Amino acid sequence: MAKYAIGVDFGSLSARALVAEIGTGRELASSAMEYPHAIMDRALPDGVRLKPDWALQHPQDYLDCLKAVIPRAMDRAGIHPRDVVGLGLDITACTMLPIDEAGVPLCFADEWKDDPYAYVKLWKHHAAQPQADRINALARERGEKFLDRFGGKVSSEWMLPKILETLEQNPPLYKAAHRFIEAGDWLVLMLTGNERRALGLAGYKALWNARTGYPSKSFLKALHPGLENLVEEKLNPHVYPLGSCAGGITREGAVLTGLMPGTPVAVCNIDAHVSFPSIGRAQAGDLLMVMGTSVCHIMVSRESLDVPGLSGRVEDSVIPGLVGYEANQVMGDHYNWLVDNCVPENYAGEAREKGLSLHDLLTRKAAALKVGESGLLALDWWNGNRSVLVDGQLSGLMLGMTLQTRPEELYRALVEATAFGSRMIHETMEKGGIPIENLIACGGIALKNPFVMQVYADVLGKEIRVVRSAQAPALCSAMFGAVAAGRKGGGYDSIGEASREMGGLLPVCYVPDPDRSALYDELYAEFAALHDFFGRGGNDVMKRLKAMKARVAE
Repeated sequence: MAKYAIGVDFGSLSARALVAEIGTGRELASSAMEYPHAIMDRALPDGVRLKPDWALQHPQDYLDCLKAVIPRAMDRAGIHPRDVVGLGLDITACTMLPIDEAGVPLCFADEWKDDPYAYVKLWKHHAAQPQADRINALARERGEKFLDRFGGKVSSEWMLPKILETLEQNPPLYKAAHRFIEAGDWLVLMLTGNERRALGLAGYKALWNARTGYPSKSFLKALHPGLENLVEEKLNPHVYPLGSCAGGITREGAVLTGLMPGTPVAVCNIDAHVSFPSIGRAQAGDLLMVMGTSVCHIMVSRESLDVPGLSGRVEDSVIPGLVGYEANQVMGDHYNWLVDNCVPENYAGEAREKGLSLHDLLTRKAAALKVGESGLLALDWWNGNRSVLVDGQLSGLMLGMTLQTRPEELYRALVEATAFGSRMIHETMEKGGIPIENLIACGGIALKNPFVMQVYADVLGKEIRVVRSAQAPALCSAMFGAVAAGRKGGGYDSIGEASREMGGLLPVCYVPDPDRSALYDELYAEFAALHDFFGRGGNDVMKRLKAMKARVAE
């Protein structure tokens, strides 16, 4: 009798459950659901206005998705819950929320439902940049070693800046919170009744280290007296390795998911990092680009080196026995912004006539352009710079526009900008002593947009292979669910074993064109100059404009 594992991938806008067969990785069925409240970046559900750079979500959306997508995926697959050996979850990070002693999000209580600080702060919440700046300044002043593991900067997206933001701006809510917890760890708590902080989430987003733990009490106290006992009082000093079993599904969890009570649940994973085993036979020197709303660059190496500008270095966080490195940038959000805001009606009409989406139409038109033909150059900072500058206060730039500039030229410039940003990240890695041996991509863009992939190959000057699965995060979460069950439970004893049987690559390979690559080398030199001028202190106009925007909005 065949056995199965289920993975649930919680993205920025929706959740997807996938049923995968143990032993083959065959994907039987999936089900997706968009979050009813989507991303709240302007107002709460009751109309309470949000300040600039806020990005929240409603935790009830995650529960509603679990209740919908898992039973529907099992029904479509035609399997019985007793044949599911394990469940794995992944989610965006740092995506955190305050909960009470019973694990209930504070925003569920009448007392706090109108308070923005009571909701989930999504990964792209950037309002804690002032707190991140102070954390970085204090850590440098004190010579804190943890800063070196994160490329020299703590991001405003991470847990400590977001917690400090709450403490400083809303002390009553901070006091009321029993825990500040990653949304993925909270979901595991809801399913198993056990609080199990995952190594990946804690290591990359909460500054935890296997040898030294979280930042010291003395550092936290120097940052703010109220943070001295943060770890014991509001976090949890216990951290669990990836693939470990967080516990079995409770009766309440079974009602929520349709799975059998006692079904093993793996500790949660980060949505980008979890995708790595989809490669099939991962090894040191592999770099996986997870290409979607953002592009996350996940690298594994035998070397443990401090590389300035990278988002983090955490041992055993991606593949056991190897060091994981992370870097990030915005990708699909750029393209969506242009399609939603900068395309005239005649283009929309042409797309309808041809039965295409606006993205597909612009891709076709952009692909017909030569390298450099548009005269445009962009910086890919529409949502700040996540790597290598790690600065949420930076903003986008499009240079070279004229009265003859067309939408497809803007579209191509944004595609090239994200590729240039990726090249900046990869060069930073290699200059830091982490050579890239194999470049692999996964995600919707990697599978569906050959134009974007060829631009990336030409800009990076490297061949790019593509993961076979169209749902790599959910598939790999299912793998980790199978590892939580163990071989005796019908699964696997290691993620390497699961990866070899359930992962793999497509035969397609994008090869750089020498002529186009030479032209892109010229454009990249201009990109790098703009990158450093606006991003490294040559001109802080972007930050001054943002400060004015915030001042006027008050």
